[in-house]
Amino acid sequence: MTEDVKRRVPDVDRAAAARRAVERRRARASLKRDLTMRVVAPQTVLDQAVSDPESTAGSLRVPDFLTALPAIGAGKRDRILAELHISPVKRLGGLGVRQRRALRAWLDARFPVPAPRAGRSRLLVLAGPTAVGKGTVAAHIREHHPEIHLSVSATTRAPRPGEKDGVHYFFVDDAEFDRMIAEGDLLEHATVHNRFRYGTPRAPIERALAAGKTVLLEIDLQGARQVRAADPAATLVFLLPPSWDELVHRLVGRGTEDAEERARRLRTAKVELAAQGEFDYRVVNENVAEAAREVVELAADSAR
Repeated sequence: MTEDVKRRVPDVDRAAAARRAVERRRARASLKRDLTMRVVAPQTVLDQAVSDPESTAGSLRVPDFLTALPAIGAGKRDRILAELHISPVKRLGGLGVRQRRALRAWLDARFPVPAPRAGRSRLLVLAGPTAVGKGTVAAHIREHHPEIHLSVSATTRAPRPGEKDGVHYFFVDDAEFDRMIAEGDLLEHATVHNRFRYGTPRAPIERALAAGKTVLLEIDLQGARQVRAADPAATLVFLLPPSWDELVHRLVGRGTEDAEERARRLRTAKVELAAQGEFDYRVVNENVAEAAREVVELAADSAR
């Protein structure tokens, strides 16, 4: 090997190492955004770190992990570290058994994960933040699982390209929507993103349930809360994005909103993600077919 080649090899190695370091920093930054936006539960991140200390979760320093959590500032972070006897230089993947148990207990107390309720009905509600893919997952279920009755909502917004009246939504004007509310025709209704109104026609759902079918409602957070109030036994499923960055990418990529509307929807998404603890189950929509399969399995469990 010539001296010139010998000099170039370390340069190549250093460049590759620098790229890997940048990628790791970006991955950790993305994970911290997911924690802040509640896309991923902190218990899940801790479990990932324990199972694979070399993973992105495992390489995250405990102080950074804590300050990424909602409402945890530097002062509170330092108090938590002292209470749990965890050094500020520790990484999640390097915690000892006692430290992991202490941190897990603190997380469970601060961010409790609700257990599924018993006695659920065949009324299944699918909700989640904007652009998470609720409609796409619901459409996949409609196409591949005709045994599940998919409710069609009414809305005052205009159809998007490819949407058909009576299939994706019942597209109505404000006067007709007012009439449906006044006559009690809607199981739930809400104004979404401060612009358009959405509602679920009551009669088709009642007919399907009376026939012994499982009914799937694809609605927003406000609607899900109204359904829970009307039928406490309803099964609520929250659809999550794989990451906050992916949610932003999907919203921008579909190109159906201007910049102001996208910003408004992302602000709403933060609020919606914070409410996922009100739901019985959480399903991550990384792959549409897989997410739909999980929802269908939950529907089957509810029907038993």
